[in-house]
Amino acid sequence: PRSTEAATKYFLTQATASMILLLAILNNTSNSGQWNIIQPEDMLSQYLFLVALGMKLGLAPFHFWVPEVTQGIPIKSGLILLTWQKLAPISIMYQLSPYLNKNMMITMALMSILLGGWGGLNQMQTRKIMAYSSIAHMGWMSAIVTYNPPMMMLNLFIYIALTMTMFLALNYLSAKSTSTLSMA
Repeated sequence: PRSTEAATKYFLTQATASMILLLAILNNTSNSGQWNIIQPEDMLSQYLFLVALGMKLGLAPFHFWVPEVTQGIPIKSGLILLTWQKLAPISIMYQLSPYLNKNMMITMALMSILLGGWGGLNQMQTRKIMAYSSIAHMGWMSAIVTYNPPMMMLNLFIYIALTMTMFLALNYLSAKSTSTLSMA
């Protein structure tokens, strides 16, 4: 069924991202001689960190799993997926942001903003709309963290509050599509 497919996609994506994150840590350790991941000295480590965090956060071009997984799970699980599950990768990005490649971060951020906005335009399913909204918001947070990391934390708290409110309203109204939402 659909929930099994969604769980499998989520597991495989997150496991792959975790392996890439571990590879980035090990590569940085072998080049620097320290277990300190806060200051990645090697360019390959920086790129691997960005790829892993992009996969975990659902940033473009690693965003394809987010709408499908969100659509295939219960709405309360979608709430957890699009809020709580973002905290750890966002905190790693927050700490690493001064040392990561700014051009690559901005490129991923702009792609996420654009693809998240365009992807949600013709959607009728409320969970997919929320998923594309999450992709766009993660893009905005990635752009903000390159210039003003504390502002990104404020944006994160506002995003979580708004997303929780929307998901709880969708759960209360049992709205699965925009047409049922308009009748509620």
